[in-house]
Amino acid sequence: MEWTTIITLAGSFFFFLAIGVPISFAIGVSSLLTIMLAVPFDAAISVVSQKMASGLDSFSLLAIPFFILAGNIMNRGGIAIRLIEFAKVLGGRLPGSLAHVNVLANMMFGSISGSAVAAAAAVGGTMAPLQKKEGYDPAFSAAVNITSSPTGLLIPPSNTFIVYSLISGGTSIGALFLAGYIPGILMGLGIMVVAYVIAKKNKYPVSPKPTLKDVAHKTLDAVPSLGLVVVIIGGIIGGIFTATEASAIAVVYTLILSMLIYKEISLKELPAIILDAMVTTSIVLLLIGASMGMSWAMANADIPYTISDALLAVSENPIVILLIINLILLIVGTFMDMTPALLIFTPIFLPIVTELGMDPVHFGILMAFNLSIGICTPPVGSTLFVGCSVAGVKIDKVIKPILPFYAVLIITLLIVTFVPELSLWLPRTLLGY
Repeated sequence: MEWTTIITLAGSFFFFLAIGVPISFAIGVSSLLTIMLAVPFDAAISVVSQKMASGLDSFSLLAIPFFILAGNIMNRGGIAIRLIEFAKVLGGRLPGSLAHVNVLANMMFGSISGSAVAAAAAVGGTMAPLQKKEGYDPAFSAAVNITSSPTGLLIPPSNTFIVYSLISGGTSIGALFLAGYIPGILMGLGIMVVAYVIAKKNKYPVSPKPTLKDVAHKTLDAVPSLGLVVVIIGGIIGGIFTATEASAIAVVYTLILSMLIYKEISLKELPAIILDAMVTTSIVLLLIGASMGMSWAMANADIPYTISDALLAVSENPIVILLIINLILLIVGTFMDMTPALLIFTPIFLPIVTELGMDPVHFGILMAFNLSIGICTPPVGSTLFVGCSVAGVKIDKVIKPILPFYAVLIITLLIVTFVPELSLWLPRTLLGY
């Protein structure tokens, strides 16, 4: 029965995706068909609708629309250019300095906006003309921007961790936020190492040394933007507010910053920004609701345990099991966006890794890291398309220059996978996790 259910669920899901059905509806209909193997149609409809409604009845999920709105406000609030200028202060004296500036700016802007696509567009759109003017290969510039834009998905605050917390049964969002710092920074540093080697080989220019006055001005100009992270993470660590409450504070902070301090957004622009956030939120919440139905269908048919038994039949060695899970997630990430992938595969793999003794927080970082790589790989990587578009290069021209960056991302992923303290040290030190 289990394998019949697995074939029905997976077969119908991928069939609907192949014919172009939106992923939320593909998840919902495939879940309905699977549940109908056990109960009549009217009961199956009732189960799916109930699970969708109950799955969205969560206080933690309120953080998602607030963080999306805060990200939208910052995307239009003149944040990117200020962070780029600050990044020039940090990485401007290295060979191929503009490439390092791109990476650092993506790390900061991606974490603040919570969107890899927004980082690739805002930062890449600003950096591409500057790099082209200084003689950088546009394909190299695009490769740097594409692979560094997902770093902000690991560096908090991140909606990815909120979704994972919900689907994993309430893993601490504060612990997940802190756990993402070191892996996210390692991800960015790995890209910078590759960029340094290529820049040295191709003799890309070094930016002029800035004056002390220039450094002070650019740093002070960026401090209010960076202050958002300090307020959010500091408040959560200090127990002043929860992650959900922090999301509402983030909206207030970004409004004050963008409208009163930077004065980049007018009152007339707010309705359009809020509407855009509502549309994005609706898409995410529909995905979550539909995935709750699929999670119930999988649990009811013991699919996670069937897959667990199949994996453990291959090997009982934790290293081998984790390598297989990483490989599966890397493949999944090439054709599925992060949110649905998290929602579908967390209930399958989490019981397996917890049986192996892996901490749920560590596994959350592993999931996010894997799927972050997926969004910058073909055939459907969102940052790949955006990065190529803003750089003005075709995807086939970027594939060869991007390969060394993929290699260092996978190496860093393996280090994060097999050295748990990289993810768990900060939560244990600051939260006593």
